[in-house]
This record gives sequence, C-alpha cells and structure tokens, in this order.
Amino acid sequence: MKNDQRMPGRRTLLRLAAGLGAVAAVRMIAADPAGESLRTPAPPSAGAAGPPSAFRAGPDAYRLQPMTAGAPSRFRSAAPPVRTRPFEALPEIGQAMVLTFDDGPDPLYTPHVLATLREHEVRAMFFVCGEMANDNQDLVRAIADDGHTIGNHSWTHPLVTKLSRAGVRDELGPTSEVIDRITGAPPLWYRAPYGAWNRNSFEIGADLGMEPMAWTVDTLDWTEPGVGTIVRRVREGAAPGVVVLSHDAGGDRSQSVAALRRYLPGLLDEGYRITVPQRR
Repeated sequence: MKNDQRMPGRRTLLRLAAGLGAVAAVRMIAADPAGESLRTPAPPSAGAAGPPSAFRAGPDAYRLQPMTAGAPSRFRSAAPPVRTRPFEALPEIGQAMVLTFDDGPDPLYTPHVLATLREHEVRAMFFVCGEMANDNQDLVRAIADDGHTIGNHSWTHPLVTKLSRAGVRDELGPTSEVIDRITGAPPLWYRAPYGAWNRNSFEIGADLGMEPMAWTVDTLDWTEPGVGTIVRRVREGAAPGVVVLSHDAGGDRSQSVAALRRYLPGLLDEGYRITVPQRR
C-alpha cells in the first residue's frame, strides 16, 4: 500500500485487525473448484493514495441487489449477514491456501504477478482500489479473464475508521460500481485498508453484498524487507486455510513479484492447492 510506512499507528491497526478474533461462520465458505491448481499436487514434504480519478459515483449510487431473478446463478448469493469480525483464515478449504494482492492494479507490477500465477495455473484474490481500477481497466479485465477473484479495497485507500458513515459508503460504493462496470460482476469480498475495521464498514460492506476478508499471514512486503524475507514469511506461515497478504501496487513491488516466483512453486510442491474462496 502506498506510503504505508508514513501511516501513524500502523502496527496498532494491524494488532486491531488480528484482535478481531476467529473467523465467523466459516461454513459458508468453500474452495472454488475452478480456482484450484490444475497441477497434480505432490505429497506434502515431512491503496493506493493520491488524487481522485475523474470517475466517481455518488455515495448512494451503488446498491447490490442480491438474488435477482435474471442474474447468473453464480451471482445469486444471498445478502451476507453483518459481521463483527472479518474472515482471517478459511480452515474448511482443506489442504489449500489463498494468496491475496492489495492496492492495484498497477501497470508495472500486476502483469508480472498475473504471469506467474498463469504459469502455475492457479488463481488468487486481488483487492483493488477504485481509482487504480478505473485508471487501469484493461488490467482489471485481465485479472477477471484469468479467473481471479476481484475484491473491493476502497477507492482511495483511506483509514476508514476515521471516516463518517457517508464517507465509508463513498469509498466502497463507487469501487464496487467500477468493478461491476468493467467486469460485469460486482465484488463479493472487501478488505479494509490497513486492516482497520469498524461497525460502519461491516454494515455498509454487507449492504453492498460483500463479505469482509482479512488475512492470516502478513508478508509486510510494503516495507521492502528483501525477497528472501518475504519468501521466508510465507513459507513459515504456510498451513491449510491460510490467507496470505501481499501487494501488487502502492510502491516498489519488485520484491513482491520476485518473491512470488520463488515461494509459489515451493508451496505447490509441498502439496498445497492455491485457490480462491467461493461463497455459497
């Protein structure tokens, strides 16, 4: 995320996200069969901040209408309940992990992430910022065309806990609008910038038809700690149901790109499926 190191109290916010506790109602989540690795797994061994883009819908312009009769069946998900905690892990997906990338899409780094995922025939989740999506619509389409899950990461990557209720809606609503307009499908997942959640974000996210997704393993790749460190954090945190947080935008993400090329083959060789969650 852009200039995360400049955000005061980031560690406090991350602790807040972690302190939100265990996953709620995990039975409504399953691995997406289409999102599993197409490889035969081996047996296990032993936001980007900035000025707003030109497009900006009004705060009340977007409302997801779930279970619309004419909608394709995969988009007829029932409106989610209002959560008090985000999903941090998905234990019911079996010997699988979820890779997530925040703050994009970025024309410099996202294509490399997509190429690596495509090479290994796996799918991931991309939590995009509305202004980045609006400015890089071809990349959003490429993400969708490759079968990845696109989530809502707000429009400008603000600290939503400091926004009014209208401000939160103004960040989430237009982002869902632009994703829907580009891909033809609304996002079913969202992630709060900096992992900072509050009642308004849970309620408005649910009103827009989205479930909140946090993470289990934070690579802290935004600090540019070195490729080896990022790889080590992913490998040490690997476990069934783990959700890994990385970034494909918001700064120099060359280390994130290089690290993915190293740890992804290793995870697959250890028998992990890399998949995306499916709401049911």
